[in-house]
Amino acid sequence: MQQNKKTTVSRRAFVAVTGAAIAAPYIIPASALGKEGSAAPSERIVIGVIGTGGQARGLTGNAIKQPDTQIVALCDVNANTVAEAKKQVDEFYGNQDCQTYRDFRELNARDDIDAVIIGTPDHWHALTSIDAAKHAKDIYCEKPMTWSLGEGQAVVKAVRENKRVFQVGSMQRSDPRFKRACELVRNGYLGKIKHINVSLPDYDKCMWVDEFPKAPDYLDWEFYVGPATWTPFHPKRYDWDWRWWMAFGGGQMMDWIGHHGDIAHMAMDWDNTGPLEVKGVRWEMLNERNNLYDAPARYLFECEYKGGVTMTVANTSDMPPEFKQAAGDRLGTQFIARDGEWIYVDRGEFRASNEELLKLTVKDSDFRFRSEGNHMRDFLNCVKSRQDPAAPVNAGHRSASIGHLGKIACELGATLHWDPKTETFAKEPSLNGLLTRKYRGDWKLG
Repeated sequence: MQQNKKTTVSRRAFVAVTGAAIAAPYIIPASALGKEGSAAPSERIVIGVIGTGGQARGLTGNAIKQPDTQIVALCDVNANTVAEAKKQVDEFYGNQDCQTYRDFRELNARDDIDAVIIGTPDHWHALTSIDAAKHAKDIYCEKPMTWSLGEGQAVVKAVRENKRVFQVGSMQRSDPRFKRACELVRNGYLGKIKHINVSLPDYDKCMWVDEFPKAPDYLDWEFYVGPATWTPFHPKRYDWDWRWWMAFGGGQMMDWIGHHGDIAHMAMDWDNTGPLEVKGVRWEMLNERNNLYDAPARYLFECEYKGGVTMTVANTSDMPPEFKQAAGDRLGTQFIARDGEWIYVDRGEFRASNEELLKLTVKDSDFRFRSEGNHMRDFLNCVKSRQDPAAPVNAGHRSASIGHLGKIACELGATLHWDPKTETFAKEPSLNGLLTRKYRGDWKLG
């Protein structure tokens, strides 16, 4: 459905305009009053999108179809990608009004924007989110929430200080299957949990190149690298494949920890805490000649939480026997009770050692998650209500922290002691400097 919204009036701007109407004449278009199938300004959420490739296309497509949104601005360092996104938006609205930017700070500085969608590579999540929060924008940011644990701490601080609504793109939190599994665990239907298995994808990306070409003219590679360690451009280290270069992403582990690791935290009510101990077991590269990617092919670490609950996080092929007996070579999260009963959940799968568990009806008096199944819609509802969304900033930070801590422990081949209250290495304070990295150039965190 096309909606002709040639005049943009945001929720905050409408209040200012109507308040000044007595002092000066102002003609308000019909669309601004909520006619022509569009929401009134007091209900309309004006949105900017930062990062317009890959996952961001799907997020934009979801947001634009909501009846109370208007996308007015797009930002990307790739001129071709942002032009494609502008075409998508302009064709939907039937106009040419959507503005494009190369620098996210210019988009965030606009007073008429209520919220931003961030779909950049991982190494940009923190800086774009913090800048948006400081400009009073509500934020939907892809997972993992940040590239490093220290960045996550800074984002949480900025969001709370500026009283922003923040939804992490851990969409499984809005899926009925995952919510049901988590409700069974959280309400004690499985019994006391002893161990959790988190199965993430195997990895086989490797490539050797002899030349690194010049970045194309339509791409500002200097800005793309931004705060990360400098690396030369290569088309196979760009687009989707940036995530196999650890300066930009975190391989399969960090790509998926915000899904199945996040479900572990969701079920256990661990959105404001973390492990007490993290043991690095395996961090191995592929044997093939490779100079384009540096993500691990095999990774495995063990966590221990308060109450003695343990968790194994690993690539699928290296998952322990009890997981493979329940789920085979699938991804997903398995909760094992002290008596040996278990529940396993993944996209498309929900299994239990006792099938009667799958038939249980969670009582209305039990803890229940909100019923909204559209993750973007949940965010928009919370922009209006100012409630915490399904995947709030603290939850996204804590679930990403599992991977950040596991990476450090695996790279060191050590068992580390973590204080989830202070978010520091309690017995190895010299390691606290590993929680973030020195940014390149003039970029600063905070």
